[in-house]
Amino acid sequence: MRVRLLFSEAFRSIGANLSTTFASAVSVLVGMFLIGVFIGIGTWLVSWSDDKKRELAVHVFIADSATTEQINELRVFLESDNRVKPGGIEFISKKKALAIMRKRAPELTENLASNPLPASFDVVPTRGEDTAAIAASVQESKLAAVDEVSHGKEVSSRILQIARAIQVVFLVVVIVLLAASTILISNTIRLSIFARRREIEVMKLVGATNWFVRGPFMLEGVLTGLVGSLAAVVLLFLGRELAVPSIVGHIQDDPDVRALAFSYTAGLLILVGLAIGALGSGLTLRRFLRV
Repeated sequence: MRVRLLFSEAFRSIGANLSTTFASAVSVLVGMFLIGVFIGIGTWLVSWSDDKKRELAVHVFIADSATTEQINELRVFLESDNRVKPGGIEFISKKKALAIMRKRAPELTENLASNPLPASFDVVPTRGEDTAAIAASVQESKLAAVDEVSHGKEVSSRILQIARAIQVVFLVVVIVLLAASTILISNTIRLSIFARRREIEVMKLVGATNWFVRGPFMLEGVLTGLVGSLAAVVLLFLGRELAVPSIVGHIQDDPDVRALAFSYTAGLLILVGLAIGALGSGLTLRRFLRV
């Protein structure tokens, strides 16, 4: 009986303030749609930056005069570094280095009388952020086999900066959109409360509990958030089916780079819509229902 009364009061309030409720639901729709789009773009960019960080490596070039024992000593040193990815050490012989160069730049290698390229170890870090530290530790080791150490300092630094920027911007935009949607729902509930302030005063004077008064308004906020988020999910689904394939077809070249699965995004948006509906109404009621 109480649940039926709760829903009937909530729907009566929505009907009495249909224009403001519709405006709020549309605002939530826009907010949730933008959050959904940004989740898709943001998680794709984060995945891309993580993939680029996985490509970062330290190239340890071996002196031509190094003996087999000295090369093995260098390998052991690299394998003992816990910042190095397990199995992430590859030995590139002089012959293999020349074959790679011939494939990449045949015009530079066609008239070579001998092989000028050194052997090397390609070392992949567990975390891209550790690339510079691993290179520094190899240089400081002063091992006899080490001739030169390279880790593409400028490239790796730029990739890491871009990755950090993407993560920060993603977080800030999502927070701003959530705050805006919450405020819009709060304003809708505020208008509804103002329109029914006399009725609320009478209910309080005859002994109605705070939760009895708050219930319909909180349910109204939750329903508004739910409707807006569901509509946003439908629009995102249509966009995913119609627009995304043609866009991704031109930029997607790595199967390891992908956005968050749509089912997770949809579920997250619905939960967020419910949460900001409850939060927006709850914050407003706490302030305005003191009779």
